[in-house]
Amino acid sequence: MNVAQRVAIVTGGGGGIGSALVARLAREGARVVVADLDADSAQAVSQSVNAHHPGNTVSAGADVSDTAQIQELVALAEAAFGPVDLYFANAGIAGALGLDASEQDWDLSFDANLRAHIRAARLLVPRWLERGEGYFVSTASAAGLLTQIGSATYAVTKHAAVAFAEWLSVTYGDRGVHVSCLCPMGVNTKLLFSGEDSGDPLGTAATRAVTSAGDVLEPAEVADAVLAAIEDERFLILPHEDVLEMYRQKGSDYDRWLRGMRRYQSSLLAQA
Repeated sequence: MNVAQRVAIVTGGGGGIGSALVARLAREGARVVVADLDADSAQAVSQSVNAHHPGNTVSAGADVSDTAQIQELVALAEAAFGPVDLYFANAGIAGALGLDASEQDWDLSFDANLRAHIRAARLLVPRWLERGEGYFVSTASAAGLLTQIGSATYAVTKHAAVAFAEWLSVTYGDRGVHVSCLCPMGVNTKLLFSGEDSGDPLGTAATRAVTSAGDVLEPAEVADAVLAAIEDERFLILPHEDVLEMYRQKGSDYDRWLRGMRRYQSSLLAQA
């Protein structure tokens, strides 16, 4: 899909990968609703982008795990620009560490990292089926293909996000609904360093697991990879090419992979 003149909603657009996506989309001529739980951050990104591409973005504060607030974003997009063509389910949280995660922690992670995607798709996919075209971009993680040392809530919900994106593509891919799933490793954002900043050895291990496994990319590099995948209408977006080989190794010998992950975790905890 060519994004020029298309209408997009980017959640988690107030920083990190989200803000980079907004800037890249606007540069390509798309019109974008910048949504973020932090309304001030969303507005700042919108104003910055509009300084270079006047009128290409509007912003809103929104909890995109809430169906009513997603509806408000869709209404804002339609009023400002027209029907929504692309939805970037990019907002997410790192989640709590270990088995100490409470029921509330699990609910929060499922809402932010998975149910937000489901609720958006339930609103938009029927519209896209009527129009014959639409694009859903899910930000998951390499942790959704492999796993995440430290945070069970993150690993589990990101696996689920990948599965939901796969299901969308299988179910609606022949009816004009395109789906891509972004699975990066380390990206230079606040989320990457949240474990290390927690002061918990398990959190430190979680951050080091990612930063030592491959290059830490800048959000703009990831945004470039996403736009290239959309142009090709390609499902799996892997800004870190090594993830594919890791995924193949996991599938080829699961027990060996698990043993290796346990050794890796032990070495990281020894350093924490």
